Amino acid sequence: MRIAVNTRLLLPNKLEGIGWFTHETLSRIVRAHPEHEFFFLFDRAFDPRFVYAPNVYPVVMFPPTRHPLLYRLWFDWLLPRKLKALKADAFISPDGFLALHSAVPTLAVMHDLNFEHYPEDLPKKYSNYYRSYFPRFARHATRLATVSEFSRRDIAAHYEVDPTHIDVVYNGVSAVYAPLEEVERRAARDRFADGAPYIICVGSLHPRKNIARLLLAFDQLITNHPSELRLLIVGERFWWDERMQQAWDQLKHPDRVIFTGRLGQDQLRLAMGGAEVLAFTSYFEGFGIPVAEAMRCGVPVVAAEATCLPEIAGDAAHYCDPFSVADISRALHEVCSDPALADQLRKAGLKRSVRYDWDASATALWASFERMCTDAGLDLNT
Repeated sequence: MRIAVNTRLLLPNKLEGIGWFTHETLSRIVRAHPEHEFFFLFDRAFDPRFVYAPNVYPVVMFPPTRHPLLYRLWFDWLLPRKLKALKADAFISPDGFLALHSAVPTLAVMHDLNFEHYPEDLPKKYSNYYRSYFPRFARHATRLATVSEFSRRDIAAHYEVDPTHIDVVYNGVSAVYAPLEEVERRAARDRFADGAPYIICVGSLHPRKNIARLLLAFDQLITNHPSELRLLIVGERFWWDERMQQAWDQLKHPDRVIFTGRLGQDQLRLAMGGAEVLAFTSYFEGFGIPVAEAMRCGVPVVAAEATCLPEIAGDAAHYCDPFSVADISRALHEVCSDPALADQLRKAGLKRSVRYDWDASATALWASFERMCTDAGLDLNT
């Protein structure tokens, strides 16, 4: 079978959540299925490291798709023609974008619908595009997959899709993540926080990551319970908006906040493993990969009691109201000041994290693809 795949988010040194999902699942799928040909469709010059096996054929389709006008050009006009030229039997889109003018059977992975619930979190032109096109993508797809039961129900309800046509494919955790030895933890504190203990937050400064409230909550924590704690924020600063600036201007202890920017996996594993606690107070998530990574590192988690996070973390997180600065501060203080609670969360996290495995994710995604083929009447043996 000739399978075309949207790989535009396979960007060297810039993999975000969906990019990691794409990389980890596809690298396994193409090697596990040498009987099929996979045509990886890039929107710019590609890194050869993403051509995982001899049965992968890279195709570059310019221009890069980083604006709604270019989304329309690429997916509405260029992609249908390319699928026809390639004689593709099927199409997989790990980021949910589809070619509406193509009849090729498709599997679309929709990770979450934040833009439906909080359209104001995106620039208007992006929000308008997503809210206009994703309902059509959902109806056009032969089958859908998503990364949590929460998102499955949300997509089914919002887009009136039969929930039995949506498969749950959980994210995994890279094998690089594991608990640190004490000497490594000290090295992490020295490397990232001048030797001080720290709370870590991982995620781009997108509004839904709720970092503005986390800044205020941490400041409140230090004011009410003086300590040497630092707040380490790992991620790109693309979304430094008015809310972030207002929060920053209110801080009494801005010197306690450290921004690292993006970290590679080895450095992120060190930063995560050396933390006292992960603060993941995002008010909307489809999965929340840093939560699973922290659990695999044996780091206690404070998480928002919202969307998918209770499903993903279960009893391995201490929960808070993401819309309450005081409650976020309360949860952080309780974990940081109670060694017994922190140890309980650490043990529960290590136990729970084993369910998030990229081999299992790849197997589940391929099973969804096989169901899509059955739905479309395709013969996988061709």
